[in-house]
Amino acid sequence: QVQLVESGGGLVQAGGPLRLSCAGSVRAFSNYAMGWFRQAPGKEREFVAAHSWSGISTYYADSVKGRFTISRDNAKNTAYLQMNSLKPEDTAVYYCAARFRVGTYSYRLEYEYDSWGQGTQVTVSS
Repeated sequence: QVQLVESGGGLVQAGGPLRLSCAGSVRAFSNYAMGWFRQAPGKEREFVAAHSWSGISTYYADSVKGRFTISRDNAKNTAYLQMNSLKPEDTAVYYCAARFRVGTYSYRLEYEYDSWGQGTQVTVSS
């Protein structure tokens, strides 16, 4: 398993940007697919974005497509979620997750990931 620590959350006005970071403590970070999920109050945790371990593919929820960008810097063992044009409905606790590259998976399901961060709060004011 990978220890993951998110940072970068906070309070932002609607329309503004925010960048989340997820630092992983593992030797071969490049062997892990990385995902971002979020959980709003009273709702289930939902998929936001994912980045394949190979670096070739990215995946997004329809609700964030065109506004959010997932990226990674393997040399820094860090994944990022750049969030632009934020909306009040983006308010949630954001979690990063990691999954070792073995196997075939959709990248969009919680159970496909075996390591999770503690979460970082993002609040978007209207």
